[in-house]
Amino acid sequence: MTDNTNQPATAFDWVGGEAKVRELVDRFYDLMDLEPGYGELRALHPTHLDGSRDKLFWFLCGWLGGPQHFVERFGHPRLRARHLPFPIGIKERDQWLACMDQAMREVELDPVLVERLKESFFNTADWMRNRGG
Repeated sequence: MTDNTNQPATAFDWVGGEAKVRELVDRFYDLMDLEPGYGELRALHPTHLDGSRDKLFWFLCGWLGGPQHFVERFGHPRLRARHLPFPIGIKERDQWLACMDQAMREVELDPVLVERLKESFFNTADWMRNRGG
């Protein structure tokens, strides 16, 4: 039997709380803005990313088991409905996942947590697709 007494109660705690979630989100958007390999993903976002940064930060805090900042501001996330106006195919999904994976590694999240989050992120990102390619 595995001893989980030292494992944080939530992924939010395991990540390192709000400061680390903000660092992760900021690195994610910095990479998306700088790396040509994320070009299609970047094209789906507004010129200025401040609002996108805040919304992902607020969402991830709650999604990871921390404060429900997004829900307090906007109600239920309704992720798929909120993203329907944007053409999200396999390429955009894969760029989002690659960018988040790179950000998680660069901000040095626990590799065990990164693997768990990658699976959850894939399931959510794949569900967001609204076109084939």
